[in-house]
Amino acid sequence: MVLRKLTGVFSIALVIGAATVAMAGVPDLQLSTASTAAGAGVTPVMYNLPNGLGSTFAQARSTSGVVNATITLTVLDGGGVPVANFSAADMWLQKEVSAGTGNFIACTGGTTADLNTNNSGVTTWAAPLRAGGWSTSKTLVVINGSALTSNTGLVLRHNSADINGDGTANLSDIPLFAGDFSGGTNAFRSDLQFDGFVNLSDIPRLASGVGAVCP
Repeated sequence: MVLRKLTGVFSIALVIGAATVAMAGVPDLQLSTASTAAGAGVTPVMYNLPNGLGSTFAQARSTSGVVNATITLTVLDGGGVPVANFSAADMWLQKEVSAGTGNFIACTGGTTADLNTNNSGVTTWAAPLRAGGWSTSKTLVVINGSALTSNTGLVLRHNSADINGDGTANLSDIPLFAGDFSGGTNAFRSDLQFDGFVNLSDIPRLASGVGAVCP
């Protein structure tokens, strides 16, 4: 009887130990966290181009002007331990699908983190994205194909000279811009300078973006 009890205890200990080892080094979506430098109450907008020559995160805009929207992600495992050197290719941004507002599209690898995580489990998004289309939905931070559950997404919007979101900024986008221009104010997808109006200030961005394609 004593031997059976000891065997049972030993088996439980092995299971617990195996579970602990299994979660070590594996990102935990609830314990890992992400935030933007813009802070609460600010809605930054990224101007993206498929060729990666759009705005940096520090050049994002709000209706009050330029705002730093750099994203910082801290990756922790199930034990709360930083996951170091986690691959940048396995961390990316995407549009909140459930909201369904916009046609934001990323080129292959176009929204991955800038670098692998450091020894503190930290990485950032600061460089321009390779993306097109637009979105007024939240931006999700995704690890290994699953969005973080520690928040419901980041308040970060997107637009592009690639207005139709086909991965190429070209002549097919101009009629959409023209329609929004004649319609007056607050056509977000064509407000490329993001000042609350579709007007002459947006034309230089549209013109310079034409020809941008996904690599």
